[in-house]
Amino acid sequence: MSITLILSFTILMLLAIPVGHALIVAAGAALLVQGQIPLTIIAQQMYQQTQSFPMLALPFFMLAGSLMLGGALGNELLAFASKAMQRWRGGPLSTTVVASVVFGGVSGSAVANASALGSVLIPWQKRQGYPAPLCAANNATSAIIDILIPPSIPLILYSLVSNVSIADLFTAGILPGLLMAGGFIVLCSWIARRRGYVSLEAPVSKAELARLAWRSMPALLMPVFILLGLRFGIATPTEIAVLAVLYAMVLSVVLYRDMTWNRFRVSMVEAGVATGVVMLVIMGSAIVGWILTFDQVPQRFAEWVSATISNPYLVILAMNILLLLVGMPIDLPPAILLLGPIFVPLAASIGLDPVQLGIIMVLNLGIGLYTPPIGTTLFISTSIARTSLGETTRELWPFFGVAMLVLLLISYVPALTIY
Repeated sequence: MSITLILSFTILMLLAIPVGHALIVAAGAALLVQGQIPLTIIAQQMYQQTQSFPMLALPFFMLAGSLMLGGALGNELLAFASKAMQRWRGGPLSTTVVASVVFGGVSGSAVANASALGSVLIPWQKRQGYPAPLCAANNATSAIIDILIPPSIPLILYSLVSNVSIADLFTAGILPGLLMAGGFIVLCSWIARRRGYVSLEAPVSKAELARLAWRSMPALLMPVFILLGLRFGIATPTEIAVLAVLYAMVLSVVLYRDMTWNRFRVSMVEAGVATGVVMLVIMGSAIVGWILTFDQVPQRFAEWVSATISNPYLVILAMNILLLLVGMPIDLPPAILLLGPIFVPLAASIGLDPVQLGIIMVLNLGIGLYTPPIGTTLFISTSIARTSLGETTRELWPFFGVAMLVLLLISYVPALTIY
């Protein structure tokens, strides 16, 4: 049954069928071939997967991010990030990196980050004299920092399939996200020095920078409030997500006074559409996961790997390679939902902490978002920069190397993710 499922899903993906629909149709085909399990199990599993209280955190975090990024607060964050990096060589490029860290504490989505920042920063960087392919590569790769800094939508999805604490995952993602940002900033500076790029704008004064930091402080504090609330058990993840929406509303209505009914409506629609897409994938992956569990695929896979590869370090390397390969054609949410139930028992068999596994999976699959031939942030950034995919890919490799170095560090140094 699992073989029919995998073959059907592969064919449907090659036919460019949306992932959520492909999962459901492939599961139906597998059950029809098996012939003994009624098709009603599909509806039962899909419905049961939606009856999860922690899953309510997804739409509320998405709504909070949309409310904060769509108004004056998003502009303040962007202004702070751009002005803060003007005094550094390669500052305009590094602005994308810093903005990804800052916006990561708001949106939690790499694709949203790539679209929002790229549409503003890439044209500005081009006017500063930076080539379009380099700007696109920088934007595509920096966007994945967003999924490591809390609140992270992929980490929430991983917690649903692994039963790992969301608070632990959010805390574990901070240091890898900062390492990635630091590596990209150093790389941007090196590229600027090597190619002779110079910023055309004078550095701002410390007083002006302090004013911008103060104006954007309410948004910068949101991830801190989220972590403190989760870490000390003040509220559940869902309650924290609702509070984040209220926090965004209060800031927009009282402090920045830029909330309008039209902007609220647009934010609601954006969050609703994004939630619908993710929920369809979650529902489809539920029946697929049930079929794989029915056939004992996770247990058999773990037993086969343990019997074939005895060294835990080689097992981790094999997991990374498989995740990189899967992350190229399959988007991040379905990949987490499909591979999570398989990799969690395998990690347990070699003593790999599930929190560390979650960061490895999210970062690894995040790299797939800008890896050819199918990379969401890669296509978005290339389209915004109005350059070719080949030119962007050539500029991509130094950033890819930094990301792989961070991936290896978090794979083999548990102290970076487990505190």
